Amino acid sequence: MKRNFVISSELASLTLCFCVLPLYSQKDNENPNIIYILVDDLGYGDVGCYGQKYVKTPNIDKLANEGILFTQHYASAPVSAPTRGCLMTGKHLGNAYIRNNRELKEDDPRKTGQEPLPKDTYTLADMLKERGYVTALIGKWGLGSIASHSSPNKQGFDFFYGYADQVHAHNHYPDFLWRNDKQEFLNGNVTTVHPEISKEEEVALDAYKKYQGKNYSLDLMADEAVKFIRSNQDKPFFLYLAFTVPHKALQVPDESLKMYKGLLDEIPYDGKRGYTPHPKPLSAYAAMITRMDEKIGVIMDYLKEAGLDNNTIVMFTSDNGPASGGGLDTQFFNSSGGLKGQKGQLYEGGIRVPFVARWPKQIKPGTRTDHISAQYDVMATFAELTGDIIEDTDGISFLNTLLGNDEAQEKHEYLYWEFSGSGGQYAIRMNEWKGVKNNVRGNADSKWEIYNISEDDFESENVVSQHPELVSEFDKIIRKRTPAVIDEWNFEK
Repeated sequence: MKRNFVISSELASLTLCFCVLPLYSQKDNENPNIIYILVDDLGYGDVGCYGQKYVKTPNIDKLANEGILFTQHYASAPVSAPTRGCLMTGKHLGNAYIRNNRELKEDDPRKTGQEPLPKDTYTLADMLKERGYVTALIGKWGLGSIASHSSPNKQGFDFFYGYADQVHAHNHYPDFLWRNDKQEFLNGNVTTVHPEISKEEEVALDAYKKYQGKNYSLDLMADEAVKFIRSNQDKPFFLYLAFTVPHKALQVPDESLKMYKGLLDEIPYDGKRGYTPHPKPLSAYAAMITRMDEKIGVIMDYLKEAGLDNNTIVMFTSDNGPASGGGLDTQFFNSSGGLKGQKGQLYEGGIRVPFVARWPKQIKPGTRTDHISAQYDVMATFAELTGDIIEDTDGISFLNTLLGNDEAQEKHEYLYWEFSGSGGQYAIRMNEWKGVKNNVRGNADSKWEIYNISEDDFESENVVSQHPELVSEFDKIIRKRTPAVIDEWNFEK
């Protein structure tokens, strides 16, 4: 099944004038700056260049038009923490340490937050520091508390600003953010976005105002991103920009909400199905994404102003598929792009994500690729980009694809996922074939579903009966996984 992606007619005419672009040589162009933007719960179809009809994303669309758009790029996991862990370590979910959103309790000696990475973990940030990069994480960490051995500053980042705990990151008007290992309190903000609302209680339309503050975290993080670039523009830098939009709660400044006034026919959300109420939930979701897009535009403008544009590679993607609940109506927006499933599931809608990359004079504008890749390939890609070699990885560099050298691009034998949530799930992507196995925990009778993604990326026709040889092959692949250090199969979140 073919998909339509937006490439402007002006760009189509422009690209006809291009000769073959020079392939990147690390020796000729030492250490390009890297900005990797990972947003939260954005679906495959939530931005304009992937077919979104309602939400305005001109700056992300421009990145795609001026660079490369991947049609078959995958999140490392269907939920937040393991995706981020795989990104940092270059491991897939069968070999990674973090395999689910395991929340730690207050009496845990590692303090609150998510399960930390092991103390001796070699991260993407460590690798780039060794190559002379100044490194920063601005946004959500989710891989250990500040008090643990796995705070960002102890895992390779010179600078950190944002949320350490992903539950804290549910609030876009938080009462504090971290600056390295110090809390910076934000006056006029709110402490929680998880109100206790009974089913009988009627919620006034203006009740959501209790969950609006003076300091919107997206704005603060975007400002810090520009400051970091400005402070380090004379040396190579790596900026991991982990925005928390559009993850619920539905919160956005009024000036962004007004952009969608009268455009969407919507019903107020009363807050009874989790998170904050909102009188305009559709507009709020769209406005959150558009405001994030605007901030990306500000960063791109600064790169040009500072003369850093040509020597900076910018990537944009999401940590998993779209979520439900909390006032979200991702069906209205067709957030998954029509793909089956959502966040927390290993069908395409839960793990296939938008991914665009821009690098002037190196990536040919208006390029589109069907190369099958995953976020755990990023570490290997950045290693090759900077002239490094990394061997302990499940990833394969996709630098050749970025540079238009498709004939030399190495391909995966398969991509692998496992997830203990929702009864336990496995998924394997092998060329055109996709295997999905659900409800595997304590269920010896769980069966594979098999889909031909090249012909059926909606996963509508299970062809398992026609391919017993794939069932056998997929079972063999599962047996190659590394046993989990932590028994994540006991955790549902």
